[in-house]
Amino acid sequence: MTKDGELKNYIGGEWRMAEAVERLPVVDPATQETLAMVPLSNGAEVGQAAEAARRVFPGWRAMPATERIQYLFKLKPLLEGRFEELARAITMECGKTLDEARGEMRRAIENVEVACGIPLMMQGEFSEDIAPGIDEFMIRQPLGVCAVIAPFNFPGMIPFWFFPYALACGNTCVIKPSERTPITMGLVFELLHEVGLPPGVVNLVHGAREAAEALLDHPDIRAISFVGSTPVARHVYARAAANGKRAQAQGGAKNPLVVLPDADLEMTTRIAADSAFGCAGQRCLAASLAITVGEARDLFSEAIADAAASRAVGYGLDEGVQMGAVINHASRARVESLIAEGVKEGASALVDGRGTVIAGYEAGSFVRPTILQGLPPGSAVARTEIFGPVLGLMHVDTIEEAIALVNSGEYGNMACLFTSSGAAARQFRSQAEAGNIGINIGVAAPMAFFPFSGWKESFFGMLHGQGRHAVEFFTQTKVVVERWPDDWSRRF
Repeated sequence: MTKDGELKNYIGGEWRMAEAVERLPVVDPATQETLAMVPLSNGAEVGQAAEAARRVFPGWRAMPATERIQYLFKLKPLLEGRFEELARAITMECGKTLDEARGEMRRAIENVEVACGIPLMMQGEFSEDIAPGIDEFMIRQPLGVCAVIAPFNFPGMIPFWFFPYALACGNTCVIKPSERTPITMGLVFELLHEVGLPPGVVNLVHGAREAAEALLDHPDIRAISFVGSTPVARHVYARAAANGKRAQAQGGAKNPLVVLPDADLEMTTRIAADSAFGCAGQRCLAASLAITVGEARDLFSEAIADAAASRAVGYGLDEGVQMGAVINHASRARVESLIAEGVKEGASALVDGRGTVIAGYEAGSFVRPTILQGLPPGSAVARTEIFGPVLGLMHVDTIEEAIALVNSGEYGNMACLFTSSGAAARQFRSQAEAGNIGINIGVAAPMAFFPFSGWKESFFGMLHGQGRHAVEFFTQTKVVVERWPDDWSRRF
């Protein structure tokens, strides 16, 4: 997948050096070592990939689903065989810990397993005798060429929310990984090449905005799957729709955790810390706000502050490290500026992670876990997706006030409640306006056979990634109304 340290595109079943002149370094966030150079492919190269996918689509579509999924069955053991290599690649280019990278790849493989059930999940519906002698049925057929525009924070997992289902349903695919973390998907494509898919069924194009815009505009691409920030997700959705394409665009989040007085303090603190500081807060299901109710305030505030202050921060490949670096120096500067803004708006930095330097990795882009106590609900920082290891603390007197505060936010990706009351849990899951709900869970990440839901400004579209939503997104329905008169044969 590389030549002289430069990543190649994979188009039409072949590794190709990019034609684009501009390249960017892929940098280890902890060590600042350059791992590879990634080309910023142009629109012409995107067009080559789309054309390769278009040419092979008729034959791939005609292949029975039971045969298409055999390639996915072959892919799973290959992913398992290079599991550790893939996880280490994620850690090195993304900054997260090795255990977090392993968890990411496990979720990726789960999507391959679920997509192998396409022969059942893609079945249509049949009604006999809707009128005398007339039957009506619905079948699902693939769309054509589909594209995936992936983010930097889960380079191994997020493309798997989409492309296994797209392929299993009979579509062909073009994937553009983030230019910040392109190495992992290059390794995955080595395995896809080994699987022996027909050339052009799946293609890899490296690049940045120009490549993404080319995917959105190319007439042969029928559907776009995207994950990223809300402003970009809104742009992707609008531009795809203007070009007549289907789109599913996952945006940002500001995920609240609500802690009731009857919550198990030790469990809640551990789970909340993992949610807020796991992956250095760089995930769309990271807890950003903790809303304590009544007497929970003092006990939880002290416990979460201790958990934040004691979290081991360092290079993700080192033993015992619990949190790695943020993606780059620009991200570190942004996170630190938002911490300063939160203090300016009236919060107190109960634990302050600014100015972090890790011995042996002095050049790394590290920010330690931070707790902003008393963050005003209407403040800019309370509404902004920080995408770093920062947890804001707020307080209310009742669960009704907590739910109202949850629902006042513009995002709706996840909301979690910690309690020992079944009645409170039922009230919360019914009334909280978010697509993923956790009850005594800090990261309500759906399994691969459920959709990765999102509401409000966290998602643009109707059908999410994973599970049956993915099958519906990557297929179009066709309804057939059919009559066969008894005397048909006597007419000829």
